[in-house]
Amino acid sequence: MDQDMKDSMMGALETVIDPELGIDIVNLGLIYDVLLSEDGFAVVTMTLTSMGCPMGPQIVQMVKTALYELPEVEEVDVKIVWQPVWGKEHMSRYAKMALGVR
Repeated sequence: MDQDMKDSMMGALETVIDPELGIDIVNLGLIYDVLLSEDGFAVVTMTLTSMGCPMGPQIVQMVKTALYELPEVEEVDVKIVWQPVWGKEHMSRYAKMALGVR
């Protein structure tokens, strides 16, 4: 998978807003990896802000919806992982500023 495709996938994922924090999941640092096979099978490795995140299923559905907008994507598998543990150090400067995190 080339960098342009990875950038396209990350761009699509920037449209997915965490309902609780109001910031997109890319800037929050929730996306750990994106892959796309030759036959259009996308795998997203991501985490959530907390294990008990009530919005988990909704966020997973939004991730799938966003990636299906890309013509290259035929199928999407979202893998939720808890390692490494998410923390504010994963957030972009933009997300930290928006949420007032230092």
